[in-house]
Amino acid sequence: MKNSPSVFQLLLIFILSSVLLTVQAASKSDLAKEKRWENQIVDSLMVGEDIKLKADGVEFLGLYAEPATDYSKGAVIILHGIGVHPAWPDVIEPLRTELPDLGWHTLSLQMPVLNNEAKEEEYSPLYQEVPARIQAGIEFLKRKGIRNIVLLGHSTGVTMASYYLSTKNDPTVKVFAMLSGGFGMPKVTNMDSLKHFKKIKNVRIIDVYGSEDLKPVLEAIIVRNPLGNKIHQGHYQQLKIEGANHFYNGKQDELVNGLNVRLTKIMKQ
Repeated sequence: MKNSPSVFQLLLIFILSSVLLTVQAASKSDLAKEKRWENQIVDSLMVGEDIKLKADGVEFLGLYAEPATDYSKGAVIILHGIGVHPAWPDVIEPLRTELPDLGWHTLSLQMPVLNNEAKEEEYSPLYQEVPARIQAGIEFLKRKGIRNIVLLGHSTGVTMASYYLSTKNDPTVKVFAMLSGGFGMPKVTNMDSLKHFKKIKNVRIIDVYGSEDLKPVLEAIIVRNPLGNKIHQGHYQQLKIEGANHFYNGKQDELVNGLNVRLTKIMKQ
């Protein structure tokens, strides 16, 4: 007959369970959805490896791939758009899996998410968790000796990245690649992408968009062009992908190759 758990063991189980519930309660992200995404991604992962990172006590998924070349140009941290995951087939997966063939490490991060029905403005409380997740990714790359890092966001990922860069100044982040970024939510302080853009310092910026992109993105591009040149003084440039829509469908090779050329040139400067 097996011995029953001691009072000490029961107390330890209770404490550990309480700590886990507290951490989950502190996170506004839909952690159950993150876990479902993770299970789907890991089972079908063909390029790179899945890693677990921790931010503010919460574990989250990262997808890391090393260069397929015998040299390294640096690393690209990739932030997906609203409600999806770090292996999303549009934009994210092509960048994550093809940039290593061109000499880049890639690290695609699971960012905080909500249920599928959530509106963009409902993401505001999640932004307090964004900097810690990005910083966890940066620290992971630093431990591998990588000091030339590109922070790349697509769509809402641009707003999250710009929020981070407006408050942090990690010298290993050399470039901010903005893919199809709009104005965010100007009436929501921590989601005002243009406001964050004005506060970014000591980072080179590539503002990427498709000629057939969403109207809010094309409007934001017009506003950011003179503003970027004025504020960032030679460290701001735009890259238009002809014929591309918001998700770069059918233009993903042009996106990957165009980014590689621009980023390679910057890293050599």
